[in-house]
Amino acid sequence: MTPGNNGSGTPEDDDPFGYLYADGQAKGAQPPSSGYGYPNAVSRVRTVGERQYGQQPPSAPPGQQPAPPHGQVPPQQGGYGRPHPHYAAPETLPGGAPAGPQQQGGRSGGSGRDRGPNTKGLLIGAVAVVAAVVIGISVAMMNGDSGGNKGGGQAAPTRSQAQSSDSSPSASTSAEPDAPLPTIAAKALRLGGSAALASDVQGAQSDGGIYVGNLDQVGSSVTWTVNDIPQDGVYTLFARFSATGEDQSMTLTVNGKEFGSKLNLGNFTHAADGDFAKGWTQTFAWPTLAKGTNTISLSCADGDKCNVLLDQFWLKPGQVKK
Repeated sequence: MTPGNNGSGTPEDDDPFGYLYADGQAKGAQPPSSGYGYPNAVSRVRTVGERQYGQQPPSAPPGQQPAPPHGQVPPQQGGYGRPHPHYAAPETLPGGAPAGPQQQGGRSGGSGRDRGPNTKGLLIGAVAVVAAVVIGISVAMMNGDSGGNKGGGQAAPTRSQAQSSDSSPSASTSAEPDAPLPTIAAKALRLGGSAALASDVQGAQSDGGIYVGNLDQVGSSVTWTVNDIPQDGVYTLFARFSATGEDQSMTLTVNGKEFGSKLNLGNFTHAADGDFAKGWTQTFAWPTLAKGTNTISLSCADGDKCNVLLDQFWLKPGQVKK
């Protein structure tokens, strides 16, 4: 080829596969004659859109193998008793791929569904771990209880737990003293104001039936100096008295300090007004006392109701009601 125009064609018109298209055929394109190394290759060349799939290929002359469909490698002879060496995709066969065991049964088990991981072993292992933890905790708690009770059971409450007001209904929290607590009769009390001893009304339990009267005037009082209190703590102060008509109340002082509310001296026997012989009863309060000596006073202050007869005082440890 020499420089210049050697023909009417152009490089872009040199399409080696132009014979496969309608416009190439119109320009005179011809298929190659070599056949690309396959026998009868020229006979397999068709124009695009000419091949009809699903039809049987033309039969070959006797003694000659028919040409394979366009785009497939020609089949090769296998050995005797051996399957054909070339694999054909199942989807190329008529009717599509046959249903195999893997599609029907899932995995090789053939149960119709996939078998998940073996969870039974994991569950047994988890249960065993939990059981071991529970057993360990139980053993630790048993050891802790046995070690904590060597001192003789429940620990004693502190003093702050034992100190409560006279209105609290809780039980005694103070230790029981070794010796009986003091008791005092009316004639042993120190009197103040208009208070005086008397024995006219029956029913007093002090020696000779003596009691303290004339307490119904402001400034009247009785004082008890209590010795030999065994330890600090809450005690119950009992007072035996007689009241009639309406309920009475007087001021209680412990170690110089007014204790809580007034001491309740109610007409618990519902005695008629002035019938002191039928009005004997008792009341109590829960003061906090110190170890050793304490001073307890009952007085008639402004606003108090003091029309009572006083028989005696006594103490008990802790907070009790009788």
